[in-house]
Amino acid sequence: MIPSYQEFMRPFLEITHQADGKEVRLRDVINQLADKFCLSEAEREETLPSGRQSILDNRVGWARTYLTKAGLLETTRRAHFVITARGVSALQDPSIKIDNDYLKRFDEFVAFKQKTNESDAPCVDVESDKDITPDEALRVAYKKINDALAQDILDRTRKVTPAFFEDLLIELLVAMGYGGTGEGAAHALGKTGDNGVDGVIDQDPLGVDQIYIQAKRYAEGNNVSAGDIRDFFGALNLKKAQKGIFITTSDFTSSAQETAQNLGTRIVLINGTELAKLMLRYNIGSRDEQVLYLKKIDEEFFEA
Repeated sequence: MIPSYQEFMRPFLEITHQADGKEVRLRDVINQLADKFCLSEAEREETLPSGRQSILDNRVGWARTYLTKAGLLETTRRAHFVITARGVSALQDPSIKIDNDYLKRFDEFVAFKQKTNESDAPCVDVESDKDITPDEALRVAYKKINDALAQDILDRTRKVTPAFFEDLLIELLVAMGYGGTGEGAAHALGKTGDNGVDGVIDQDPLGVDQIYIQAKRYAEGNNVSAGDIRDFFGALNLKKAQKGIFITTSDFTSSAQETAQNLGTRIVLINGTELAKLMLRYNIGSRDEQVLYLKKIDEEFFEA
């Protein structure tokens, strides 16, 4: 029987701890966990209903996500991790069960869970609350998956190079319908700065109207200030531009938001959370794994 993702948490940490501070590859951890739990070949190859991912990979992946959000693991590069000092400390007492309840003692994990629960959907936890309808459970689970994925996308975006960030934003804006469809669209954002990109992109395929863009690849907590907005407003005035988009991977201070609202030029602010949602919506850095159709009875069909 394949263990639950929570049952994989402590063994996952133990394997990374055995690396003595060196990074470990996710695929190697998955193979070692399969050996540790004596999983058969059939269990290792058993897939989700979509057929695109094994149940083993999926559950170990969720264990890794939760351990990372709690600060017990740290991502070093794609699919590679190291154990943190917090993770080592968690292993000191072998009697401690490392699961979601244990991870709740860390503020980062609590904040992550709160973000994934912020919604207009019913405030229920599909892991513990059984007094909900099946369609409610499906929608809540869908949101949890997407919110976790959006946070992961944002974390990875903050770590990319400035050049990669520029290409990422170009691809996103083109996917949203800006820049037209010609080869020039790929170069629509001009110069690259140390902390992001600054440039201009056509609002329509013919280039009749243009939108000026400033982007800051900032770490969480390093929020864009009102001064940054005023500087951007000044740059727009020099270009005699009427529209601008300010994108950041962090957030905007309240004074920055107020400044943007009070300025005469139309400036749209996109923070890290909104950027991640847009990337998810337009499949930038993600891809569709499975499409589910939620159906209901066609009452008119059965009316005599």
